[in-house]
Amino acid sequence: MTKFYFLAFTFYTSIVFSQKKDFATLISEVRINAYKKPTSFITSTKSVSVVSENLLNQNPPERLLESINQIAGARMEERSPGSYRISLRGSTLRSPFGVRNVKVYLDDFILSDASGNTYFNVISPELINRMEIFKGPESGDFGAATGGTVLLQTQNSENTSANISIGSYGTFNESINFSKQFGKHFFQIFQNYYRTDSYREQSAVERKQIFLKDNFQYSKNAELKAMILFSDIDYQTPGGLTLEQMQLNRKQARPKTATVPGAKEQDAGIRNKMILAGISHEFKIIPNLSHFVLVQGSYVDFENPFITNYENRFESNFALRTHINYQQNWKDISAEWRLGFEGGTNHIFVKNFDNNKGIEGNPQNFDKLKNNSGFFFVSQKLNFSEKLFSDISLSLNSNAYEWEKIFPSSESGKTKFKDQFLPNFGLTYLIGKGFSVRGKVGKGNSAPTNEEIRSSNQEFNLNLVPEYGWNKEIGIKKQFGNTIFAEASYFDFRMKDAIVRRQNDRGQEFFVNSGETVQKGVELLIESKNFNLKNDFFSHFKFRFSGSFYDFKFQNYQQGGSDFSGNDLTGVPKTTINSLLNFTFFNKLSVDYSHFYTSKIPLNDANTVWSDSNLIGNIQFRYPVQFDKTRLDLFLQIQNLYNTDYVLGFDINAFGNRYYNPAAKRNFVLGVKVEF
Repeated sequence: MTKFYFLAFTFYTSIVFSQKKDFATLISEVRINAYKKPTSFITSTKSVSVVSENLLNQNPPERLLESINQIAGARMEERSPGSYRISLRGSTLRSPFGVRNVKVYLDDFILSDASGNTYFNVISPELINRMEIFKGPESGDFGAATGGTVLLQTQNSENTSANISIGSYGTFNESINFSKQFGKHFFQIFQNYYRTDSYREQSAVERKQIFLKDNFQYSKNAELKAMILFSDIDYQTPGGLTLEQMQLNRKQARPKTATVPGAKEQDAGIRNKMILAGISHEFKIIPNLSHFVLVQGSYVDFENPFITNYENRFESNFALRTHINYQQNWKDISAEWRLGFEGGTNHIFVKNFDNNKGIEGNPQNFDKLKNNSGFFFVSQKLNFSEKLFSDISLSLNSNAYEWEKIFPSSESGKTKFKDQFLPNFGLTYLIGKGFSVRGKVGKGNSAPTNEEIRSSNQEFNLNLVPEYGWNKEIGIKKQFGNTIFAEASYFDFRMKDAIVRRQNDRGQEFFVNSGETVQKGVELLIESKNFNLKNDFFSHFKFRFSGSFYDFKFQNYQQGGSDFSGNDLTGVPKTTINSLLNFTFFNKLSVDYSHFYTSKIPLNDANTVWSDSNLIGNIQFRYPVQFDKTRLDLFLQIQNLYNTDYVLGFDINAFGNRYYNPAAKRNFVLGVKVEF
């Protein structure tokens, strides 16, 4: 309780200090890009959150978890170092690892493959300059997804910097960024190397990354962009523990049993090499009419020595996106129309062998899988007298796959899911400066990914069908004077044929459609501006509080002879409350003090096993040193300040009750960023 009293005290203190004002830019005037449909935050019809530089600064070198988890309705989990999930309003129900049911873009380009899977862990946090997180079904410009959409943005201004840090468990990180305008070219090169032994057995991580881009403004009406990303990540997977095993030794990897070897013995892990390259072109044909097109391709070399097998997967991807935009302004009305298409194809050749202590053994299964997906979309934005804003969109989504068994038997087939029309309608009314209300109705659809159709049990699940549902929400945004911004949203999402993860007795996963879910929730945000206290000792102060309060239930869910109707949705906490306090002392020393509270979580569909609730605190100190044209930012991060025993990512519905992936106790990162 002492920790909650401290949070209440700091909130009261923040209100007292808020009496001192300056004239910084209003929070409500932040602009969002919304994939080339820019608008002000206060007038946006979407449920969107912006991850700013202040939030990105909270991340340790290896992950984006701390900044994403400050967003109401967004949750990033770490099952083990290097293995992450992103949940937008409970969308991790079907994700053993990685990101599914959430569409991810990197600048102009598409990071998700044609089946909806995203290798989010190949991205270095230091590459990202800004994020926009859209919660709930968007359809329209973003296509089929019931979870939401994430837009990652890289550097867009000149910067030359280097970063080096060390930390607990043999952690080492270095990165170099060079961004420069050369005539009509804006060029960026980014390089990163990260490694750690980590806190559990069999959980070391090594990541290498190079990113290049060139934005070529070759005329006042046209811009050509090119990028290439190469990432090589190698991380060990310690596996889940039972509660008794975690209490005995939380650092151990999954131990062997009488019939199954352990994670360390089998050298369990994931080695993922990925290259992504693309070109986009934007051309203003006439002042009111423009055209955009991108083409991209990627290749993935994926190895997964697991306890029961050794998997090699080779993936090739191709994607195309194009749209025409038209704008028209009248006296009191402005309008924008967009007509376009996005589509992709994904080829996978997967080979499974016996795992002889980390070495390929005899072949088990060789299969091929091809996925084709795409959507046509049309959208319209209307602005009536800078008071009423509407965003209407409709997309026609298609998804099909072909499968082929090669070894030990030969068989093939194809499946095409029913085409889906996905409408989306949003309306915002600006009551006054910095004060708006909004409403939104939309339908979402999400087909099973390749890794769900052909999961680690090495069988094609031809009975899986897409999940879909309608989402309705209302929201209010209010700027209080020039100091505090508050936002509240309520949503009601009804999903049918929800895809749920299960495990067999060998620890291999498979997926089933679970009937219906009812997902209702409230999301809150209170954020202040950066107060200038005009005090040489206590110079500046800023605060941020966010929370999610959910009532997610299964409905009409029969699993074998069990009826789980009315149970809480697996893997989703009812309550999360997050805070970030930014202090500046002596006009130099910055102190960032953050908290993350998570209520208990149901770990299986039957709701017979629950996690404990937890409150995690982090603190960071940053101190700048100026040398002529060079600036050094020294920083010290202390993660898990209270040395709490907790789990940051559970294996839901795990066979043998191996739900638990213990997180690190108190740990440190010490580093310096040099800007030239």
